[in-house]
Amino acid sequence: MPDPFACFLFDNGSFRADSTRSLRALAARLTARLGHPVRAVSLLHSVRVPAAELDGEAAQLLEPALDAWFSAEPSGRALLAPLFFGPSGALVDYVPEKLALLAQRHPRAKAVLAEALVLPEEHPAELIAILADRVRATLAARGWASPRVVLCDHGTPLPAVTAVRDRLAAGLGRALAGEVAGVAAASMERREGPEFAFNEPLLETLLATPPFDAGEVVVALQFLSPGRHAGPGGDVAEICERAEVARPGLRTAMTAPIADDARLVDVLVRRIDAARAVLEAPASGVG
Repeated sequence: MPDPFACFLFDNGSFRADSTRSLRALAARLTARLGHPVRAVSLLHSVRVPAAELDGEAAQLLEPALDAWFSAEPSGRALLAPLFFGPSGALVDYVPEKLALLAQRHPRAKAVLAEALVLPEEHPAELIAILADRVRATLAARGWASPRVVLCDHGTPLPAVTAVRDRLAAGLGRALAGEVAGVAAASMERREGPEFAFNEPLLETLLATPPFDAGEVVVALQFLSPGRHAGPGGDVAEICERAEVARPGLRTAMTAPIADDARLVDVLVRRIDAARAVLEAPASGVG
């Protein structure tokens, strides 16, 4: 008989219940598509959300969930599917370090980390289409024609992650050509120091810079789930509100995060299928 198998869909985690609910809903759609359970877990933060805000089911973190799985199934296999746009520090350092520790505790277990949503060599067609449709939905809801668009991500200490943002922004500009006045990229925040200047421009800076400081501007959220940053009353919304107060001729509108779009499941299925092929190869192991 094959070794027991488990699939974990994980995000960075959030102190807000909406983020965990979004993750669980996506895991449920993946479960239906793949025909085997997909468990929703986070790297950090989510266990601070009261279980009462999560339908009585407390959030779980990836490392203890994996540890529990391998303790119950010493020769089990685990596939880790990241809900991250690019190769963030969580995927480059944090998760591999945790897998290395788990390998010491569970030497017979096998685990593989799938790749991020956007691959360096792949045109992210589905993600660009989702972002473009989010902008179009916002235009229809507001009755706007030909506004400017800003694709806004969180900000990162790693240039490779910003490169993903810039690729998505370029693709979004092509997808919306003739529908909007232009597309630019920005980050919500960045670390101090010139070595992190690749995140520029910040959203608050761009909204104070012509021509994005006046007229109608759609802030397209390069965020997967609602939370402290992308949710109602979150950090991005506060940046937009401050910009409008400072510049009365500016009107902004945010798109919704994208985790509820069915096309995201298509991307994740490809990543999971590729990782499972590696997991089932004889040389696989935890880490």
